[in-house]
Amino acid sequence: MDIGILGGGQLARMLALAGLPLGLRCRSLDPAPDAVAGHAGELVVGAYDDPEALRRLVQGVRLVTFEFENVPLAATDWLAEHVVVAPTPQALAIGQDRLREKQLFEALGMAVAPHRAADSRERLHAAVAAVGTPCIVKTRRLGYDGRGQVRLGAAATPADVDAAWNALDPAGGGGLIVEQFVPFDRELSVLAARSRTGEVAVYPLVENEHHGGILRRSRAPAPAVPAAAVRQAEQFVRAVLAHLDYAGVLAIELFLRGETLLANEMAPRVHNSGHWTIEGSVCSQFENHLRAVLGLPLGSTAMAGGGVATMVNLIGALPARPDLLALPGLHLHAYGKAPRPGRKLGHATVVGGDRDEVDRVAARAAALPAAAPDGWGFGA
Repeated sequence: MDIGILGGGQLARMLALAGLPLGLRCRSLDPAPDAVAGHAGELVVGAYDDPEALRRLVQGVRLVTFEFENVPLAATDWLAEHVVVAPTPQALAIGQDRLREKQLFEALGMAVAPHRAADSRERLHAAVAAVGTPCIVKTRRLGYDGRGQVRLGAAATPADVDAAWNALDPAGGGGLIVEQFVPFDRELSVLAARSRTGEVAVYPLVENEHHGGILRRSRAPAPAVPAAAVRQAEQFVRAVLAHLDYAGVLAIELFLRGETLLANEMAPRVHNSGHWTIEGSVCSQFENHLRAVLGLPLGSTAMAGGGVATMVNLIGALPARPDLLALPGLHLHAYGKAPRPGRKLGHATVVGGDRDEVDRVAARAAALPAAAPDGWGFGA
C-alpha cells in the first residue's frame, strides 16, 4: 500500500482514482462502512481517533494525507510519529481555525475582512459591536458547506446576538469569530500544489458561486479578472505554501471587490472548486496532490480540453444519467452516495473552447430535473 487517507468521502475516492494510473494504491479511514472511497481502494472502518484503526491505516503505507480538515489533530500527531504526514499537522491546525487563518493571511500581507474573536457570550456582544452589522458569526472550527455560521443583519438586536451564540454552541468548538460582511463582486479561489522538493504549480484562478452555503458552480479560468488581482492571488498562495513548508494541494478562497482581493479561508487539501481540473487541466488537482506529497515532479496546471471549463455540483438528487450524458462536452462524476437533501452526490464538468457555450451547457445540466429513484440508471 502506498498512501493512507484520513477520510473516505468523494475527495478520497477521486484521490484513489487518480493514483491508479500511476500505479499507486490508497487506503482510507472513515467511520462510515459505506464511505465511497471504498469503491476505488481499501477502506478501514473506524473512528479517526481509534488507535487500532490508525494502526491499520498506516500498516505498510509510505505516507498519510487527508481529504478534509476536520480530523482530530491528536490523530495526525500520532500518525506523524509513525509515518510521514503531508500536509503537516501544523498546516492542518491552521486550516481548522478561522482566526489563525486570518492571522496568517495578515502576517503575509493579505487583506482580510475586519474581524474579532469571541469565546464568551459577553465577548460576542462586544465583538459584534466592534465589527458592526451586517456581519457573520462563525464557529472558529468545524464549519463547512454553510454550517457553523449565522448572519446578523444591519438591524440585529442583542437578542439576535444571544440567539447566534445559542445556535452555534461554541463551547465545544473553540469559540467564535465575528467577520464584517463585506459586499464583494465575485467569489474566487486559487489552488496550487507544492511538492516536498519545493516545486510549485498554480492553477488558473477560479470563479465560484455559492447558494445556501454550498458551492454550486465553478468557472475556470475566472473571466475578466484584473491582471493585477490574478498576479496577487498567485503570489499570495505561493507565500502561504512557502511559509508553511507545505506539501500537497492548497486552496485559498478569495473575495474580489473592484480590483481588490480579500482572503477569506483556506483548505489544506484538494478542494471542490478544483474538481474541474480532472478534465479541464493537463494534470488534475488529485494527481498533483499525490505527486506533491510523494515528492514527484508536478504535472502541468495549464488548461486543457479547449481552454474553458465549468463545473456544477449535483446536490440532493441526480438527474437521469442519459439526460446528462447527452449534453455536449459534459463529463459526469457520480460519487455513489445515497440521495439526501443538501448532499453532494456528484459533479459535472463541461469543457470546450467557447465560454458562453460551456456555461450554457453547464446551466442545462444544473437545471435538469431529478430522476425517479429507478430512473437514474441506464437508457433504453
